This record gives sequence, structure tokens and C-alpha cells, in this order.
Amino acid sequence: MMRDIFNGMPADSLGDDGWERPWSGPNGGSCVEAKRVDDGRVAVRQSSDPTGPALICTVAAMAGFVEGAKNGLADFLL
Repeated sequence: MMRDIFNGMPADSLGDDGWERPWSGPNGGSCVEAKRVDDGRVAVRQSSDPTGPALICTVAAMAGFVEGAKNGLADFLL
């Protein structure tokens, strides 16, 4: 596993364990995966490209996103 965790790093450098698909749907296997990394932040990747770039978010940023989505602020994406 890589020592430095940064936005855009190869997601597979964060290891294979711990990736979850909480937003999985009937879309042919193209899911968003997330995991908590060693320093407490949250990594997000595209399941169809597990070696592609990872987006690294603070817990506060992820909490804000989830809360906003629950309140309809991401509805424009649909």
C-alpha cells in the first residue's frame, strides 16, 4: 500500500480490501465504491475502473454530500 494518500492516486494502490458498494444498482455493474482509508478519510472509485483514479474526501465532505443528496440537492444529476 502507498504511504501518501492523495486525490487522483491509483485506487488499487489503496488495496483490495474494504471497498463497499453502498450505491450499487441495476446498471450493469457500474457502481461507485467507497472505503475508509488509514488516515480516516474516504476514498471513492468507479467499480468498472478499479485501477483508475481515487477521489479522496474528508469525512466532513462526504457527510455533507450524503446529507445534501438525502435532501434532494443532487437531484439535478438524475
